[in-house]
Amino acid sequence: MSSASSSSSSSSSSSASSSSSSSSSSSTSGTCTTFSNETEGPYPGDGSNTVSGSVVNALAISGINRSDIRTSVGSASGTAPGLPLQLTITLVNSNGGCAALAGYVIYIWHCTRDGLYSLYSTGATTQNYLRGIQVTDANGQVTFTTIFPGCYTGRMPHIHVEVYPSLASATSYANKVKTTQFALDRATCTTVYANVSGYSSSTTALNGITFASDNVFSDLSSSQLAAQTIALNGDTTNGYTGTITLGISA
Repeated sequence: MSSASSSSSSSSSSSASSSSSSSSSSSTSGTCTTFSNETEGPYPGDGSNTVSGSVVNALAISGINRSDIRTSVGSASGTAPGLPLQLTITLVNSNGGCAALAGYVIYIWHCTRDGLYSLYSTGATTQNYLRGIQVTDANGQVTFTTIFPGCYTGRMPHIHVEVYPSLASATSYANKVKTTQFALDRATCTTVYANVSGYSSSTTALNGITFASDNVFSDLSSSQLAAQTIALNGDTTNGYTGTITLGISA
């Protein structure tokens, strides 16, 4: 766990992030929202691109189906340091009365506290931490234990998400049924980056970006952005818990 110099509790407001342009057309059905389709960015690790001529596919790594994604699995053994974040995602059918979707796979990935991506960034190409999949339970839920994501130049803090219809299909990007991103609210990010050891570079990056200038979420309405923002509670000493309901048209 990262050391911290202050403790402040918070709950999230609107926030967002990720890597290229997006197609944003969230819609609301009952009490849940169909998330907009967002870019997977340049670091998906889902078999859709290469590094140095080799296909990068974290989905094929033994042990990638796990709840705690802070350490690398398979032949790698590194650990990503940072403030703990426990994230619970509830997957629902926004086209079917917001019913829970059981048996689907949710794949998430995000950057380190320094803004690096495992499998891709210099210094992290041999690691696969901060990536993982889980199968949704009867309530449509999965819970990941990870770290609070950092911020890098040009993007607001965010978590990438892909949804697959089954565990058997969660082997390649070709089978995904949703690609989107979760946002983290600016106020909580500011507090974490200013008070938790190791996040200083994220403070600098965050100071240079806003949701209005972010190239992924800037076209979302305030209600759309709110729906795609993780609700956070916790402090900079013990870490945070986050919850979000992800609506897809199933």
